[in-house]
Amino acid sequence: RAVALLRAGECVAFPTETVYGLGADACNERAVAAVFAAKGRPPSNPLIVHVAGLREAMALAEFSSAAVRLAERFWPGPLTLVLTRKADTGLAAAISAGLPSVALRVPAHPVAQRLLAAFGEPLAAPSANPSGRVSPTTARHVMEGLGGRIAAVIDGGTCGVGIESTVLSLCGPHPVLLRAGGVPREALLAAGLDRLDVPDPAQPAASPGMLESHYATRAPIRLNADRPRPGELWLGFGDDMQGEGLNLSPAGDLAEAAANLFSHLRALDEMLAARGQGGGIAVARIPDTGLGAAINDRLRRAAAPRTAQEAAPC
Repeated sequence: RAVALLRAGECVAFPTETVYGLGADACNERAVAAVFAAKGRPPSNPLIVHVAGLREAMALAEFSSAAVRLAERFWPGPLTLVLTRKADTGLAAAISAGLPSVALRVPAHPVAQRLLAAFGEPLAAPSANPSGRVSPTTARHVMEGLGGRIAAVIDGGTCGVGIESTVLSLCGPHPVLLRAGGVPREALLAAGLDRLDVPDPAQPAASPGMLESHYATRAPIRLNADRPRPGELWLGFGDDMQGEGLNLSPAGDLAEAAANLFSHLRALDEMLAARGQGGGIAVARIPDTGLGAAINDRLRRAAAPRTAQEAAPC
């Protein structure tokens, strides 16, 4: 049923090991436009293209020896490679937001793999949530944000990694880490990269997840807190549990914390909304190493100031 809907140009959400993606035929301009419309996504924000394997990816982009090495090491898995886009691939122009590059990933989730194999073509698939809001890690999260805007969602349970993929650009002379994610920086360096540059803020966003305000809850978020203030709920880590709230990982396990991040942010947001008294979310300090770097990246963007339009309920 999902394949039939995709071939008809509809949008179908599906699980990956990171978060749920909003899939559409990457070669259908109207279908890709429907993804932007459903999410309320700015057209300047590129999409990640999901493919079944390295062979399919190499048909869409120029792969250096380093790109092949990284793909063989981390695919299927939570790594997105931004590479120079080949000509005449058939990919919709809107996917790259006017850039000469394309972001490619091979997801590891068995449902995503089955869907890609059955569809037989690349799928454009950003996270299946309204643009700028907390990413979905269950089918219920998808329907809460996009119900009535998309054709279907495949329920594959809870996503195991829980945060989006790491995005690495190999378009220039040196690798650039565009977004921290499910593959830690340390793992990339251990795989043979001798350096990882940071993105040039003056250049257009080459990857999803680079907007300053992103992954936003309705309630304000306060980072690196020692304890909650009156009216705040606590998002803890390790044995640092203060007052009412939730703990990302009582054992201090960063992988567990990453898997729980978005669902716990949603739950705390709902708890505060049910109170109807305002308040916010106070977040404990989280180590900035390994997956902690990706967790802190998401939290910084979630806590960033928002415009009135961004802060409005979706």
